[in-house]
Parts: sequence; structure tokens; C-alpha cells
Amino acid sequence: MRVVSVLGLDVGSKRIGVAGCDPTGLIASGLETIVRCNLGADLDAIRHWIERRRAQAVVIGLPRNMNGSLGPQAHRIQHFGQQLARVIDVPIDYVDERLSTVQAGRALQSVSATRRKALIDQQAAAIILQQWLDIRRCQHRPTQESLDERHIDTER
Repeated sequence: MRVVSVLGLDVGSKRIGVAGCDPTGLIASGLETIVRCNLGADLDAIRHWIERRRAQAVVIGLPRNMNGSLGPQAHRIQHFGQQLARVIDVPIDYVDERLSTVQAGRALQSVSATRRKALIDQQAAAIILQQWLDIRRCQHRPTQESLDERHIDTER
């Protein structure tokens, strides 16, 4: 069995949630919440996680409008993805992240408000990554096959 390592990102204006998957590519879990500083520092922090986890791909949540269109925030996320692509050597994919933060908040309902604020972004990143992993499994596309395609998908 080949080991799979993919990172999921929930990119916000103040924080970036980071998630990773288990070596089988079945289960995503939160890793860290990066407090945004400046673009260079943000990209360095993500690059650190890519190197540390030996990530083969990065999945970024793309916040579509409820009608499926891309709004200003989605365009900012795509721009961030383009900047990230310039400094890393792994493919980037995008996943519709509508309501991932709402789902994350519900999942953390029993956690104290202070702790929830610290965890919500990484939980949202885990939801984004889990969605990506599940889509590949449902399409009967092994995660490794998806990684081998090495593309940047901005149409999803």
C-alpha cells in the first residue's frame, strides 16, 4: 500500500486552518491554525507543513456562493492558491467549501468558546480535505491517481 499525504487548507482573512490525512488517505484531521501575518510568512508556514508531512498535494477550500458562482472571496482564495503554487512543488486542487465553517462550528459545539475559536479553522480544513478524499473514493479514483494528475483545478 502506498502512503498518501495531502494537506487541506481553509484560507480566511485572519487565519488559515491546516489539516492532514492519515497514511491511507481515508481520514482527515486538523493540524494547526496559522494566524495570518503577511503573504510571505503565510506561504512559509504552509511550505513548512508540506515539507514536514511530505505532502503530495494541497486541497484548498473555495467559498462558492450559494448559487455556485464565484464571488470576491473565492477570487481572493484563487489568487492565494496561485501565489502558493509559485513556491511549492506539489499540485493544488480546490473543493467547494460552502458551509464548512458552519459544519465545523456544529462539530465543536460542546467545546468552550475560547477553544472553539482556536480549533474552528483547522476543523473546517479537515472537513474540506475529508470532502476531497470522499469524492475520490466515491468516484473510484484512488487518491494516488488523483495526485499523479498534478494539475491546478480552478473550475470546481
